[in-house]
Amino acid sequence: MTGRGRYAKGVAKREEILQVALEVVAEFGYRKASNREIAERVGLTQPGLTHYFGSREELYIEVLRARDQRDLGEYYAPDPTFEGFLQIVSHNVSVPGLVRLYVEFSAEATIPGHPAREYFTERYDWLRQLLTGMITRAQESGDLGPTLVPTIAVDIIIATADGLQVQWLLDPGVDMVERLSRLWDGIRLASRRP
Repeated sequence: MTGRGRYAKGVAKREEILQVALEVVAEFGYRKASNREIAERVGLTQPGLTHYFGSREELYIEVLRARDQRDLGEYYAPDPTFEGFLQIVSHNVSVPGLVRLYVEFSAEATIPGHPAREYFTERYDWLRQLLTGMITRAQESGDLGPTLVPTIAVDIIIATADGLQVQWLLDPGVDMVERLSRLWDGIRLASRRP
């Protein structure tokens, strides 16, 4: 087999591992998801799994990246508005294990030197850009008024969404979509003030 063929197989296996890990974490949660379970589902040994991902943290950071790509493609890209953003939040209710992984890793990433720190720094940068574009388009269409400062609104939306995830994990009765919808209504009203 040529080097190129091995590389393509390695990329395909890595992608398979990520998809299976997404399923396992969604099913069992991060703390109960085992490398053994993931390895068995993809036909590898645990040492074989570490060939593709050097550590458990690296694997789960890549799971979060894969989740972001999937969610953007399936829920936001078809409707790049606040409603599309809410579709992602609504989907999160069906995958509490992934929400818990996100919440735990985001808190741990505040520790200097944590392996997830770079991922979350980059994630917040692109999320701010994505939501700033969404708000700018809403202002251009007249859905939002001109007095709104997009960067401030974006930080408020992100902080609210992240905080609601923690509250929802503690109390599944918290309706994240409804509360974010009300926040958006408030932003919309405030954007028209002189």
